[in-house]
Amino acid sequence: MTKIRSKSSGRAHPLLLIMVLVFTMVLATGCGHTVPTAPKPAPRARHDPRTEHALLQIARQFNDDYAANRDAAVYDRWDAQSRAVIGRAAYIGRHRECPTAPGRATIQGSVHAGSWWLVHYSISGANLTDYWHYERGRWMFDLIRSNPQAVRLYRLPAAEYFKAVGCAGHS
Repeated sequence: MTKIRSKSSGRAHPLLLIMVLVFTMVLATGCGHTVPTAPKPAPRARHDPRTEHALLQIARQFNDDYAANRDAAVYDRWDAQSRAVIGRAAYIGRHRECPTAPGRATIQGSVHAGSWWLVHYSISGANLTDYWHYERGRWMFDLIRSNPQAVRLYRLPAAEYFKAVGCAGHS
């Protein structure tokens, strides 16, 4: 290392040496730059118990998520055919811009019908039925069977969707 000398004595100045040493150490450590880490992988979907009790709990949470506009959680329970109707980002975006949750659902029970489970519930006195099936270890919601009217709306371009659902500020 080259010695830094003061003009008056020809010897290295202690304060200047310390500053050079600190500067060198900072450069050697990357100026506080952190090494990027790989993003955490998405948590693996756990398997749902294949029981009526588990289905009713999941359906209750699904409806609670819908009522609270937790749209990502709702969409993530849709089966593949339902997801083909509208993409995740578009679904979440439409509901963020125009929340349409009708209110809290009361689950009344379920019935097994062939490969489907029908979950009966009510919202504000209206009796409704959702269709669920067990697929790859998870209970999945079928939008197409459960709510064909929503399917027609989601297939519309965004501007027409907002107009059809009466969303203020989108005409």
